[in-house]
Amino acid sequence: MSAVPPGGVIDDGHDDVRPESRRLEAALRGLLLERGVFTEEDLRRQIAATGARTPLLGARIVARAWVDAHFRDRLLEDAKPALAQGFALDLEHTPEITMLENTAQVHHVVCCTLCSCYPRNILGVPPLWYKSREYRSRVVIEPRAVLAEFGTRIPPEREIRVVDSTADMRYMVIPLRPAGTEGWDEDRLVALVTRDSLIGVAHARDPEPTPD
Repeated sequence: MSAVPPGGVIDDGHDDVRPESRRLEAALRGLLLERGVFTEEDLRRQIAATGARTPLLGARIVARAWVDAHFRDRLLEDAKPALAQGFALDLEHTPEITMLENTAQVHHVVCCTLCSCYPRNILGVPPLWYKSREYRSRVVIEPRAVLAEFGTRIPPEREIRVVDSTADMRYMVIPLRPAGTEGWDEDRLVALVTRDSLIGVAHARDPEPTPD
């Protein structure tokens, strides 16, 4: 890949969806509307609700996990009940979600090799580069090179695990907590968690240096 702007592999403004997939979606949508499974207004509201979601909720979840070890352990063991209890989220009819904790030994990266499966109910709409064929194919084969293009360099002794989201299972990364944030509360920590760190292509932001 060529040089890229900070925070993305390549974002050329094109949604990498095959024409046949668009035709299939349109046909299925028309059939469901015709049969009254949902209405145009239902569809409009759902599209608007999905578009309004941002990675802020994911950042708040991570900040809570950083300061509350019990919550973090419950997230890693079974994310849905932990999120339902800790953030009052209704995830009953959504795909399963697994939280992946980055450590000094292991760094996780999320992709979807088939399409663009993504925890939209928590992170909103995925970035265009996440859906591109280039990212989906290359990150599996050469993850260190792809991460380097994001400006993320992983020490050779740290294992990189690439996980593949599916229609039935979505993933979100809990990045390493930045050094120098001891004693910070959740609200302050939220600002350090970026969308890219929740996917695993970047680290959480380091805190701003304290003026002398």
